[in-house]
Amino acid sequence: MTASETSDSNAAQMKSTSYLLPALDEEFILGDSMRGVRFLLEYAKAEERLRAWGVASTIVVFGSARVMPHGEADEAAATAPLPPGAKPRPGRSSARWYEEARRFGRIASERGGALLSGPDGARHNVIATGGGPGVMEAANRGASEVGAPSIGFNITLPHEQEPNAYSTPDLTFRFHYFAMRKMHLAMRARALVVFPGGFGTLDEMFEILTLVQTHKMEPVPIVCFDEGYWKRLIDFDLLAEEGMISPRDVEFLTFADDAEAVWTKLVEAGLSLPGV
Repeated sequence: MTASETSDSNAAQMKSTSYLLPALDEEFILGDSMRGVRFLLEYAKAEERLRAWGVASTIVVFGSARVMPHGEADEAAATAPLPPGAKPRPGRSSARWYEEARRFGRIASERGGALLSGPDGARHNVIATGGGPGVMEAANRGASEVGAPSIGFNITLPHEQEPNAYSTPDLTFRFHYFAMRKMHLAMRARALVVFPGGFGTLDEMFEILTLVQTHKMEPVPIVCFDEGYWKRLIDFDLLAEEGMISPRDVEFLTFADDAEAVWTKLVEAGLSLPGV
């Protein structure tokens, strides 16, 4: 048999998707049986980049994607349709939350160690967010304004959420699995700051609270921004009074109403600072 005849006779085998190298077979990689591998890949890719940048610890900032800066917030409040019976709400709260998150991003990045690499090349207390708009954008923006790196853990959603323009490009990640995104948000966190938000913010906050409560994670300072908002939204004391949580669990949370106070609360609660 000639070389030509051999080549012609195995054409069907060569074209079969089963003959593709597994790593190059998109249909295989995206199939149900490879879900565990995809989960591992989402861990490994982000982990590799974070190590390359020397990110040793983070301050995680949660909050609404719907919060907007001055001007945009006022315009949105003036034009947004209201549900029946609802009272008009000025955009000032939204804009203030945005500006304070931005200010906190600057403060934490300047004072926390994100700008510095220690003897081992490590960066500490790097701002980490969900990578989207609103409060997330504001915190990344504050870090960017002082020349510090910051992280954006973005996620694919049905209504596409693009990364904001302020997280460090090399540290802007896209996840499919919420669970792996949450793991990366939690595993280097040395503090948590929670600005007003909705279901996503509550989900992420209670994830950290549960990990701390169940000793799956070392205790970290947790500060909720805008005490009035949080006290109206959740009666944490009621949970303790009804025996749903321990009275000590309420002590996981503190509250602050401006960016400087947030930083003070974190330091008083034991936030580790390099060189201190």
